This record gives sequence, C-alpha cells and structure tokens, in this order.
Amino acid sequence: MMKNKLIMAIILATTALLAGCSSDHVMQMKDGSTVVVQGKPQEDKATGMVIYTDENGKQQAVNQADIKEMSSLKN
Repeated sequence: MMKNKLIMAIILATTALLAGCSSDHVMQMKDGSTVVVQGKPQEDKATGMVIYTDENGKQQAVNQADIKEMSSLKN
C-alpha cells in the first residue's frame, strides 16, 4: 500500500515538473488574428503545416505560410 502511494507521488511530481517546463506560445497570423497555443507547436516539414493544441485542448493545424510571427509566453 505504501509503495503505491510513493509511486503515485513520484508520478504526480514528475507531471507537475514537466507541465511547468512547457510554456504557452502565441501565433500572430497574417490575417491579423492571434492564436494562443498550449506548449510549443510542432512543424511538419513534409506538409508545411504547424500542429498545435489550442486553448480548449483540441489539436489543430495551420499552414506555416499563414503565420506571421510565433513567440513564447512567459509564465
């Protein structure tokens, strides 16, 4: 029983640590809109798409050519 609690505590601590390392990003689009992204967006070089998780936790993709600027939000 104590071993299970210790394992759960380690898992929770690791998750909290990793979540703290991940900073949100903001994408300024060429059409003037702004998109807040959870974590760092991933670029798919083969397709030219940028894949990201939006504020609602839904995975999205946008053409890299539509992005004017991308920057990190300081937490």
